[in-house]
Amino acid sequence: MKLPIFEKYIDGLIEKSTLDIPAWNIEKALEGKAAGWNYIDGCMILALLEIYQATGEEKYYKFADAFINHRVQEDGSITGYSVDEYNLDNINAGKTLFLLYDLNGKEKYKKAIELIYSQVQTQPRTEEGNFWHKQIYPHQVWLDGMYMGQPFYMEYETRFNNKKNYGDIFSQFKNVVKYLRDPETGLYYHGYDASKSIFWCDKETGLSQNFWLRALGWYSMSLLDTLYKCEPGEEYQEDYEWLKGVFVDMIDSMLKFQDESGLWYQLPARKDEAPNYPETSGSAIMAYCLLKGVRLGFLPESYREYALKAFNGICDKYLKEKDGGLSLGGICLVAGLGPTDNPRRDGSFEYYMSEPIVEDDAKGVGPLLLAYTEMRRLED
Repeated sequence: MKLPIFEKYIDGLIEKSTLDIPAWNIEKALEGKAAGWNYIDGCMILALLEIYQATGEEKYYKFADAFINHRVQEDGSITGYSVDEYNLDNINAGKTLFLLYDLNGKEKYKKAIELIYSQVQTQPRTEEGNFWHKQIYPHQVWLDGMYMGQPFYMEYETRFNNKKNYGDIFSQFKNVVKYLRDPETGLYYHGYDASKSIFWCDKETGLSQNFWLRALGWYSMSLLDTLYKCEPGEEYQEDYEWLKGVFVDMIDSMLKFQDESGLWYQLPARKDEAPNYPETSGSAIMAYCLLKGVRLGFLPESYREYALKAFNGICDKYLKEKDGGLSLGGICLVAGLGPTDNPRRDGSFEYYMSEPIVEDDAKGVGPLLLAYTEMRRLED
C-alpha cells in the first residue's frame, strides 16, 4: 500500500463534501439529512487535523476549521448540540475544539469547550459513578461511550481545571474493568446495565451478550487518548501506570484475535461462525492504537508489525477503485443496544450480523486516516 494512494482517497472525499453534507457521513445521507453536531463528523474532522499536523498541508486544516466554524456561533453555542440530551456521543466532536483553539485562538471555540464541559459536569451517572451513555439509556455504560467522553474530560481537566477531577476519570475506568471485562478472553462486553433491567442484559451481571469489535476499538482508543492527555504528577502516577497496564492488557488480548488477513472480525471471539466478517472500522482503530502506542512508548517496537499488517490488510481487501476514484468498504454502519422500543437491537450474534455494511463512512475512514497519520510520522 503506497501512502499517496490513501491520501488521494481522502482528498477525493473532501472534494465531494460540503459543510452541511460531508461525503463520509453515510448515516445522515441515508436519512436525507444535513449533518449537525455528531461523533461521526467529529472523528473525521479530528483525523483531518491530525493529518494536517503530520504533513503541514493547509488544505486539511482549512476544511476542518471551516467545518467546525460553520457550527460554532460567536457565543459558543453549537448548532445541532444540546446539553440536555446528555448524549456522550456528542462530546466526541468537542475534541476538535481544543486543537483548533490552539491553532487559531478563536475565542468562540473556548466558549464551546466550556459548554460541552457543562454536560460533563451534569451527565447522569450509574450508582457506581459512571456516566450514562445517553439520557435515553438510563443506568447504562457502553464501551464506546468511554471514547466519546473520557479523553475530552481528561484534556479539559489537564488544561483548564488544575486536574481536579482526575480521580473521577480513573474511577470510571476502574469500574469498566471491574464490570465489563471478561477475565477469560481479556475482552470487554459491549454494554452494562447497572439496574440489570433492560431487555438485552443478563439479569445477574447486567452485561450484554457479545464483544463487538468497534466498541472494543473505541475503548482501546479511550485508554490511549486519555493517557496521552494526562499529566499525572506524583499524585496520580500510580493511577496512570495502572491505566497504562490496562491499555497494554487490552492490546495483548485483542492481538490473540487478529486474523491472518490482518483484520479483526465484527465479533472477534466468534470469527469462525458464518456470516461473521472482517470489519474495517474496528480493525482501523486497532491499527491506530498499535502505531500510536508504539510511538508513545506504551507498546514494544515489535508491535508495529501487527499495525502494518492491519492497515495493509484493510487497504488490500476493502480499498477499491470505483467510479474513477477510490472507495473504502467493509464498514459496519452502526450497532447499538436497545432502547426498549427497539427489541431488534438485542446484542445477539444475529443482530450484529444484520446491521448494514457500507462504504466510505467516517467510522471507518476516520480511524484509518488516524492510522495513516501515524505512518506518516514514522515515515518522516
